[in-house]
This record gives sequence, structure tokens and C-alpha cells, in this order.
Amino acid sequence: MNIVVLLKQVPDMEKVKFDSERGVVDRKSAGTEINPFDLNALEAAVQISEKLQSQVISMTMGPPSAEEALKESIARGANDGILLTDRAFGGADTKATAVTLANAVKKLSSYDLIICGEKSVDGDTGQVGAEVAEFLDIPHVYYVDEVRKIEEDYITVVSNICGGRYIKRVKFPALISVTKDINTPRLPSLRNKMMARKAEIKKWSIDDLKEYLNPEEVGLKGSPTRVKRIEVPPEIKRQGKVCRNNISSFVDEIFKALKENKILEG
Repeated sequence: MNIVVLLKQVPDMEKVKFDSERGVVDRKSAGTEINPFDLNALEAAVQISEKLQSQVISMTMGPPSAEEALKESIARGANDGILLTDRAFGGADTKATAVTLANAVKKLSSYDLIICGEKSVDGDTGQVGAEVAEFLDIPHVYYVDEVRKIEEDYITVVSNICGGRYIKRVKFPALISVTKDINTPRLPSLRNKMMARKAEIKKWSIDDLKEYLNPEEVGLKGSPTRVKRIEVPPEIKRQGKVCRNNISSFVDEIFKALKENKILEG
């Protein structure tokens, strides 16, 4: 079995700053890390590979510096890493990103399962995985928090949606998007870290994918989404009021506040 794990290198969201005028995240304002949800996806893939002796390929689209994320994925158990990097890929929205990733997967000789995290902490859209599956015309299951069974041609998983847990069985090739509840990602050993530093990461540019990609469908050109403005809402602090004498007036104020905040209708 060949498993592809879709990763994204994201900024440290506790330190990153936002460029409100341009409507973008200032990625240079903070350090980077593998998207936390994608670490769960990687761990799920490694656990499957340990049972079925599968090959795990991690894949990401980003600048040359994203090579470090792929090396970390190898330290955590992946067998190989592929970096899609080209200026032509820059400025991509979820659609253009999914188009690029899907066609890179097509370039692989074979694959059975694609695993990704449910969302990225910088974009928080939860769209790319499903879009990749649609562009590949394969079934997908989102919000997977348990892998129940893997057969020769099928995988059975549990999907947690709106408080309900659903058992779903899909045929390979397929894509699953996992939640943080599926596992606890392992930490890489020092030995694996040292080995991963020497790993050779494959780098594919738009020229390497020209057999599969239309240049007009990737990067900023292929992105129909535009962010007009980013607003950071002000922090809401708790407020209090003390009433000692007129209890009746105090009760009226409580009811008024409940109605204004639509907690109590009527």
C-alpha cells in the first residue's frame, strides 16, 4: 500500500502578525512548523504502515524552506518527501492549491490512500482535502477520528460529524481527513532526526508537472478567491454591575440584557 500524506508548513499562530491592509498573514513575522492537524495525519499513516508495511510519502506545496517540514516528517516515520515549489504556485487559494496537489499525486506511479488533517491553523477552511479528492475523482471521508479496519480494497473509518459518529467504508483509492482525536503524534528520536537531515527531498516545479497541469489553473492566476480585508475583533472582557437596594429594578435590567443579547426572546 502507498500512502500520501498532505502536509502544510504554517507560521506559529501565537506569534504571527496580520497585514490588515493587504489582507494576508505576514509569514515572516514568526517561525514555522508543521500544521498540527497534519501531524495527526502523518501519525495515522505511519501507524498503518507499521501494520501493513506501507510506503508513506509526505507532500507539501510551499517555498524552498518547506523542505524542513518534509525532513521532519521523515524523522517522524515517512519514507519519502516531495516538495512542490515554484513561484508560479505562489498566491494560491484553496482551489489552486488543491489542483496542484491533486496533479502531483497523479504524477506518482501509484497511490492507495491520501491522508490529511481536517484543516490548517492559518487558513482554517477545511477545504483542500475534499477538493483534492474531487479533482482526483476518488471518494473521501472527513472528520475521521478512528481507523477501524483495512482490507485489500477497502478502509473502514469512523467519522465524527455534528456530535454523531458514523462508520463509513470506502474503496481505494480514497482520501480521509483526520481530526486531532485520532491519535497522539509521536516525537521523533534523535537518531531519526539525524538520519532525516541527510534525506534527499524531491522538488517538483511547474515544469515537472506540465504533463498534468494547466499553468492558468495554479497560483494566483488560478485562484478565484480574493481576501478584501482582514479584521481582528477586539477582545471582549467580562463586565459586571452591583445592585444593592432596588431588587425589582435589578431584575428588570437582567431581563433587558437577556433580550438585547437574544438569550431570552419575547
